Amino acid sequence: MFRKATSLLSVLAFLIIAGCTSVPANGPPQASQAQINELARAIQALGPNVDPAEAARAADIAFNYPLQLAREYQITDSPLIHNIKVNRGRRPRGLCWHWAQDMETRLAQEQFVTLDLHRAIGNSEVALRIDHSTVIVSAKGDAMNDGLVLDPWRNAGRLFWGNPLEDTKYEWISRAEVFALKAARGDT
Repeated sequence: MFRKATSLLSVLAFLIIAGCTSVPANGPPQASQAQINELARAIQALGPNVDPAEAARAADIAFNYPLQLAREYQITDSPLIHNIKVNRGRRPRGLCWHWAQDMETRLAQEQFVTLDLHRAIGNSEVALRIDHSTVIVSAKGDAMNDGLVLDPWRNAGRLFWGNPLEDTKYEWISRAEVFALKAARGDT
C-alpha cells in the first residue's frame, strides 16, 4: 500500500511540475509568415556572408517541419508527458533527441553553403535536470554559441528559437563535448 501511495504521489508531483497542458488535436498552430520572416532575418544577421535565400529556407523549415513531426510523433500532450508515452512504447518517437536528429537531418538536406548546423545538449552537467538535445544554426565557420537554438521539443512542436547563451532554460554544450565528458567519467 505504501509503495502505491508513494508512486501515486510521485506521478502527481511530476504532473504538476510538467504542467499538464495538452496540444490541440490537429497539432501545434501554424507559424505566421511574420514569425518565419523574423527568424529568417535573425539567421541572416548571424553573419555578413549568410545567403538570404538560405536563411529564408532554414527559417521556413525550422517552423514548418516540426508541425509534420508533431503529427508523425502523435503529439497530444506536453513534452514530458509525451516522453513517458515514448518510453513506455505508447508513441513511436518524440523524445528531444528525436526532434533534434530529425530537424538536423531535414536541414542538412538543404546542403547550406553559408550556414552550419550544430548539435547541442543542455543541462547535461546540471544535477536534477534532464538532458535536452537541440539543433543550433550558425553562419558558416562560426561556433555553436554564435548561432541560434532551433528547439521544437520544448513547446510540443511549436518552435522556440533564440541565442544559446541567453537561453534561460538550458546551458548548451556541444553534443560531442557532452559525449566526451560522459566517456571520461565512464557514464553510458
